[in-house]
Amino acid sequence: MRGRRRHSRGVLLTVFCLMFSGWPIAVAAHGGGSSGSQAGIPIPSLTHGEMAVIAPYYGRIISLAEGASDTDETFRRILNFAQIQRAYCLWGLMPGSVSDEESPFNECSHAYLAAAKAVLLQMRAMKEEKAPVNDLVSDIDATLVRNNLSLVLCKFSAENFNTADLIRPKLADIVLHAKSLAAILSASLLALAALWLGARALRPQIHP
Repeated sequence: MRGRRRHSRGVLLTVFCLMFSGWPIAVAAHGGGSSGSQAGIPIPSLTHGEMAVIAPYYGRIISLAEGASDTDETFRRILNFAQIQRAYCLWGLMPGSVSDEESPFNECSHAYLAAAKAVLLQMRAMKEEKAPVNDLVSDIDATLVRNNLSLVLCKFSAENFNTADLIRPKLADIVLHAKSLAAILSASLLALAALWLGARALRPQIHP
């Protein structure tokens, strides 16, 4: 019986570690923030309004970029930065990461969406991707003009980014931001409940 309990605890610990291994470890290890490195490829800033419009198109932009054939090193590095940076933002799942400039995930959202915009604009010069990219750009431009969102600014709207400088949310800021903290705690509790139920399911049924 003792061996079975140890096995259940081992399963719980393993699954718990795997669950949190998806979040890049540097968020906790380095405490967040930008290092200010300019050794990579510069990425122009984008306004708060542009970010709100581009965010729903992120998946389509990256899908087109991954299928592009006429690429160069600069294009691939910016695309890689966009994907890695989005992982540091917990894949855009945190509440307010795009809309709330006080969110600890807002700056890193600016970074990966600025990279997505840069990738999109580079694809306009590619022959094979030109038609679908122009359609996508037209949709984004129409939304910006219709809602006058290009003029909506926030404290990160003038910030330029660099592929050598990943933006990491600060752990202290996450703790102080109620919505982010609540989301992480809720997800953790749900995961722990699922693990507990899974551990119970592993226990053998004892019949009288």
